[in-house]
Amino acid sequence: MLRSIINGRAADPAGPTVPSRNPADQGDLVAEVALGDAATVVAAARAARAAQRAWADVPAPVRGQVIANISALVEANAEALAQLVTREVGKPIAESRGEVQEIVDTCRFFLGEGRRLYGQTVPSEMPDKQLFTFREPIGPSMIITAGNFPVAVPSWYLVPALLCGNAVVWKPALYAAACADAMFQLFVRGGLPDGVLNLVHADGPETFAGLESALGEGLIGKVGFTGSTEIGREIGALCGRHLQTPCLELGGKNPMVVAPDADLDLAVEGALFAGFGTAGQRCTSLGTVIVHESVHGEFLSRYTAAVSAAAVGDPTADVLYGPLLDERFAAGYETYLGWIGAGHRVHGPVGRITAENPRPGFVGDPATGLFYHPVIVDGVRPGDAIFDNETFGPIVGVTTYSTLDEAIELANAPGYGLSSAIYTSDPRTVFAFRRGIGAGMVSVNNSTSGAEAHLPFGGNGKSGNGSRQSGMWVLDQFTRWQAVNWDYSGRLQKAQMEVAVVEADLGFRL
Repeated sequence: MLRSIINGRAADPAGPTVPSRNPADQGDLVAEVALGDAATVVAAARAARAAQRAWADVPAPVRGQVIANISALVEANAEALAQLVTREVGKPIAESRGEVQEIVDTCRFFLGEGRRLYGQTVPSEMPDKQLFTFREPIGPSMIITAGNFPVAVPSWYLVPALLCGNAVVWKPALYAAACADAMFQLFVRGGLPDGVLNLVHADGPETFAGLESALGEGLIGKVGFTGSTEIGREIGALCGRHLQTPCLELGGKNPMVVAPDADLDLAVEGALFAGFGTAGQRCTSLGTVIVHESVHGEFLSRYTAAVSAAAVGDPTADVLYGPLLDERFAAGYETYLGWIGAGHRVHGPVGRITAENPRPGFVGDPATGLFYHPVIVDGVRPGDAIFDNETFGPIVGVTTYSTLDEAIELANAPGYGLSSAIYTSDPRTVFAFRRGIGAGMVSVNNSTSGAEAHLPFGGNGKSGNGSRQSGMWVLDQFTRWQAVNWDYSGRLQKAQMEVAVVEADLGFRL
């Protein structure tokens, strides 16, 4: 049975025990999870606060060596961890292996930052005075993550937070609890002292109540959250009441524009992976393809053919996607299917894959898991629920445009701003799109999904509060700037009041 781990010890259960099941084979019980409650969250925050000073005092290059150790441990256990990801959340094994590699890539980048947590020496306007800036740890951090990327996305938070000298409380998704426990064990065996990383298993309401109490006691210096826009708003409001700015990575309704000069085969390949990889359960999944009216028919014909031919099913095999993550996501997806209206043109079967509603070429037995048909809905427009809102599952909308300005307007209309893509061979179109799109990330002739560990990741609008993960940019989430002025003149010098003035000869003329 999995339990919360606080200060290096398993915590006593404070709530019910819940199962984590393989979504591709619901008879396969992956783990039983003993839940904590709000008090468990607060206890973990107190343990992190107690460990904070000693960890912050460890020299940053030494903390970097711990990150290097974690990287080596993850590499040594990469296949076992990938197999667990596939078993617990149903991600195709090729994607799971890539996800584990992303932990390694993140560690490799940040271990070097242990020797590059640079401040600056700043020239003073006064003599015999030096100005400096330093990065200081922001303090104990509460990290709350979703389970669609059960190990990669947590690494985006945990690795830089720890490297910067912060103790951490991590609350993973319950439907990915076994992945979280495995990742926690790898991290602590990299050399983390007790209390520096704490793991809490709790449901949403208890987590929120515990976070509220921990913030009220001044135990938490930073909150990082990956999840839905709805919950992100609540966490943002809670942090705002305590004068904190959280790192929010939320949902997306990510557009892909297909220009008249696009390589249509490449665009179809990108839309297939972006729309249906991980069963459309990524924050960066393709929401709507915005196709120029002159190539709409040809693109749609090729796209529907590619989707019909794609392998779906058993995630241990070579498939485009496997099951939905959990029963609650299946229920949500069926709600989104209800948004399909009379004016929409649906391509392909709709609903759960069963013997009565089969998919030709399905890999495995659909009766064992949460498998759903991929759906393309043509003719979506602003004002349609299916156009305006994130649809977390294997469903992609298609619409048309006539001018690039119209395409940009359609791309921005839902109000999200995470990822975007455009397919074109015209540089002028690329830069016009880049200037006009509100997304934090833009791909040219590539998928809306797929991030590299050294590039900033994050969104705007309903996709986040402008914070960024990954690369050097995330350091601003887990450190705060400290300014130091050192006056060795032996007297009190007053900035702006005693500055030497060099006057210009304003009467000079050529």
